[in-house]
Amino acid sequence: MAHTESAVRETILSLVRQLAPDPEGFPAEGAAHLVNDLGFHSLALLELAFAIEDDFDLPPIDEDTGRGIATSDDVVAYVVGQLREQNQLVSH
Repeated sequence: MAHTESAVRETILSLVRQLAPDPEGFPAEGAAHLVNDLGFHSLALLELAFAIEDDFDLPPIDEDTGRGIATSDDVVAYVVGQLREQNQLVSH
């Protein structure tokens, strides 16, 4: 199934808000820091990773990659990159 970048972003931000321990910390503009702004802890981060893997049919996120994902924009960039590699991203 092909995805647009804007639809991917919308889906990810929705997932982040739904699963965030403190969704009120999501800034009106810009990226939210998963730990500092939204209160994600290790278990909540794993839950987010599993939800993203399921929603976008992605392989599991390896530990090193996961450590480099700190903000909502990082999550979007990771998923968009993965979908591009799999030719699952369309330009519409």
